Amino acid sequence: MKRTPRLALHAAAVLLTVTSASEAAADDGAGPFGVTTVAAANSPAARVGPLFNGRKHHCTASVVRSPHRDLLVTAAHCLDGDDDLVFVPGYRDGVAPYGMWKVTKRYLPEGWAEGQDEDSDVAFATVEGKVQDLVGGNGFAVRTATGATAVTVIGYPSSRDVPISCTNKPTAHSRTQQRIACPDFTGGTSGSPWVNGDGRVVGVVGGHEQGGLTPDVSYSVVFGAEAAALHRDAVR
Repeated sequence: MKRTPRLALHAAAVLLTVTSASEAAADDGAGPFGVTTVAAANSPAARVGPLFNGRKHHCTASVVRSPHRDLLVTAAHCLDGDDDLVFVPGYRDGVAPYGMWKVTKRYLPEGWAEGQDEDSDVAFATVEGKVQDLVGGNGFAVRTATGATAVTVIGYPSSRDVPISCTNKPTAHSRTQQRIACPDFTGGTSGSPWVNGDGRVVGVVGGHEQGGLTPDVSYSVVFGAEAAALHRDAVR
């Protein structure tokens, strides 16, 4: 299922399936691999939240560390519009335990702004206030080797009001795109962070086919020079 904001509003209900999977190695994070469950209400999940446009959420974003303590990372196609957006970290069952944070500024890479290049489908945004002081933040890493370690992906399907989580090892789709096998990441999970064992975001759901045409395989841009330059602009 393509994870555009438009289709996200019509996503089917997510069935959280437990499939057979190998246990994760100790240095790769919690196992098993390739199993999607409801995310625990803990610190890593508190840094992730849906992006609301009005009363419905259509994408996912997460807090990354910055000097001003107000920075989010998500997919570029989640911010490519004129809508008023609100970020709700740790959102669960209609409750906003850490408040609601208005998106104030958006940082889109040139490749996306000029031609919606799928290799540029990553973006940053600031919110009104120091959200990092409340929920903490992940690091942001570029030029990491795809699949060097497992990553944990946390996101909000539009059809649910709880976050889902899956851990697996990414594989290369191309020189500029990576993919991960995790079931049930349907519409609304665009922008979901891929967090490695060091607590750094090394991908976000998006990129190829704006995240993928099926709910069981998701894609991300490989963060390189363009992502690094965009991050520098955003933290300044």
